[in-house]
Amino acid sequence: MGRIARARIQAIYGCFSTCYPDVSPFLHHDSPFQLLIAVILSAQCTDERVNQVTPGLFACFPTAASMAQASHDQVATLIASITYYKTKARHCVETAQQLMAQSGGAVPATLDELIRLPGVGRKTANVVLGQAFGIPGITVDTHVKRVSHRLGMSKGRTPERIERDLQLAWPKDWWIDFSTRMILHGRSYCMARSPRCVDCPVNAWCPSHAAPTPSPRTRGTATPSSRTR
Repeated sequence: MGRIARARIQAIYGCFSTCYPDVSPFLHHDSPFQLLIAVILSAQCTDERVNQVTPGLFACFPTAASMAQASHDQVATLIASITYYKTKARHCVETAQQLMAQSGGAVPATLDELIRLPGVGRKTANVVLGQAFGIPGITVDTHVKRVSHRLGMSKGRTPERIERDLQLAWPKDWWIDFSTRMILHGRSYCMARSPRCVDCPVNAWCPSHAAPTPSPRTRGTATPSSRTR
């Protein structure tokens, strides 16, 4: 990566650090196990909704040992207001049972072990590694995918490719916080529809913001870069 590209990324990171100083976890939890369960529940669901249901869930089943003894229906009843609650209830119980069988209920601190758990992919694993254990990882959700594309940091189409691109572009000690700040930026300015480009604090370094607006003749067949306006 050239010096100009590195300088641009450093400028964006510095601006994000000022705009989003609070990088505390989005999901409420009191232990690595509770964080793991909360992240499983958050797939295709808002953090706000998950934070509404987990207090009741964790009041009944606060540990892997207790959740391993629960039935799928018991957990499903407690999380019924979130998306795919029946499937997620099964994943939660089976994850707890697997943790009890393999490690006495302790959450593993390696990506390879985490992604073997039911309902856990790389995104979930990286969240747990970063927030529970302080192990650097890049969480590629829909916001990180969109913002990294628009900022020209990755052209990858899969989370795995985007993760690799960002690992090469960012210093390792930025991985956790930059991921969080990209998510916050995607929620605050760089939304999928109607992004706030004019007000965006990093628009000076954004190639998508600099893209020309299509003429009336071509507006119906806008290019991918023009759609980001």
